[in-house]
Amino acid sequence: MALSKPKIAVVMGGISREREVSLRSGKNVYSALNRLGYLVKAVDYQGDPTAFLKDVEDSDLVFNVLHGHFGEDGGIQFLMEAHNIPYTCSDPYTSAVCFDKLLTYRVLGSMMEIPKYLYLEEVAVPNDLELPTVLKPRREGSSIGIKICKTKEEFLSHASKLVEDYGGYIAQRYVRGKELTISVLEIDGKPVVLPILELRPKREFYDYTAKYTKGMTEFILPAELEPEEEREVKRVALQVYNYLGCRDMARIDGIFADGRFYFLEVNTIPGMTELSDLPASAKAMGMSFEEAVDAVVRSALKRKRRGKHVPRNDDNRG
Repeated sequence: MALSKPKIAVVMGGISREREVSLRSGKNVYSALNRLGYLVKAVDYQGDPTAFLKDVEDSDLVFNVLHGHFGEDGGIQFLMEAHNIPYTCSDPYTSAVCFDKLLTYRVLGSMMEIPKYLYLEEVAVPNDLELPTVLKPRREGSSIGIKICKTKEEFLSHASKLVEDYGGYIAQRYVRGKELTISVLEIDGKPVVLPILELRPKREFYDYTAKYTKGMTEFILPAELEPEEEREVKRVALQVYNYLGCRDMARIDGIFADGRFYFLEVNTIPGMTELSDLPASAKAMGMSFEEAVDAVVRSALKRKRRGKHVPRNDDNRG
């Protein structure tokens, strides 16, 4: 008798500002899992943990495609850990660190080239302000709330909005260069760095509109880098992935300028829409969307089989 395929619940939606993007990602993953022959159900999380637990209680695995708050910040991960529910992607601790840009910078410290930054909880222009300066929330996704400020007036106006909405903000030196995103996907138990994607948005930078509107960004795959530059960027991306303890898949974003890669952030639940970066990089390596999704599932199920408290092999860590 043939063994039946695992039952997988795809959790999507959520209550963050990224709800619509999450629904698009989730529907794509749901369709791919159906085509792969898994027994799959869609779960639209709308803020009720009890209802969520009931929805997934008979599933062998939860494929987490919740973007933003509660989905990427360790919230739903802690909930699933507490109820021994196997799930895809990073654990609660890694998720919490990676969703918080300030924490990420402090954890990585001097290991990375990180553009100079300050964290402020008041509306004030720093004495050593260099314009343009990038203002961003410390905890947010999909480039929501990010603005390149070219004048002190813009700085004060946007800082006021971020303090009102988030209670504080990161002010970071603007680095002009190639916008790069590097996806890492675990294949057969090993994290593999996919082809580097260079982003050339038709807007000022790769913001929410540029990310999710067709035709608003030119994808350069692979990125136009010299061989030694490509090797260095991939080395840094893999180092970040391993050091922070990411699992199954993740995306590392940064700027390449002056012969150096400036790290900006890690996304532990990359977008899986038709316009998203990780699927594009996987395709450039010859992987279909279904194969990329299947790699995530296999990695998570392998972890489930060996026991969630057994750490994966991190020989490359550090």
